[in-house]
Amino acid sequence: MKSQKTHSEAVLKLSQYYQNILQAIGENTQRDGLIETPLRAAKAMEYLTQGYKYDIDEIVNNAIFASDSDEMIIIKDIELYSLCEHHLLPFFGKCHVGYLPNGKIIGLSKVARIVDVFSRRLQVQENLTKQIAETLMKYTGGVGVAVVIEAQHLCMMMRGVEKQNSLMKTSCMLGAFRKEVSTRAEFLSLIQ
Repeated sequence: MKSQKTHSEAVLKLSQYYQNILQAIGENTQRDGLIETPLRAAKAMEYLTQGYKYDIDEIVNNAIFASDSDEMIIIKDIELYSLCEHHLLPFFGKCHVGYLPNGKIIGLSKVARIVDVFSRRLQVQENLTKQIAETLMKYTGGVGVAVVIEAQHLCMMMRGVEKQNSLMKTSCMLGAFRKEVSTRAEFLSLIQ
């Protein structure tokens, strides 16, 4: 493996692990197509799990603004990519977020960044949904927050039961979205 001196200690360590994995499955790590694979895989893993490196306070960065709006705010179809903590295989899909402000709104891009921070960690979709909702509730102080995630899981599509058309949907409803059927129904109809 060449040019490893410029890489972090974590990438170098991961690279060695990937080298060992490739050898354990019977591959020749010196063949042309695999010589740089351990390093590339290590760098990819570091990127795919970069959510561990971020602090939510720094992500939000005071992008909370006073507003007298009390109408539902929805951001839908936020792409997400994550890794299943059970098999380290990807799951990917869309996140839909809604909240009812209570004197404050959050910068639009911050919602997508919060989704990215939590999805770029080893996850299960159920926990990811809840983490996003609870974080938005904490920072907006909203009357309610709703999060729905629709995702396809390669751990179910490529292995195991191999169901290619399966789609998992999870939701977390907090505050008014949990208590008021009409509020929840409005949100769910608007994200369709």
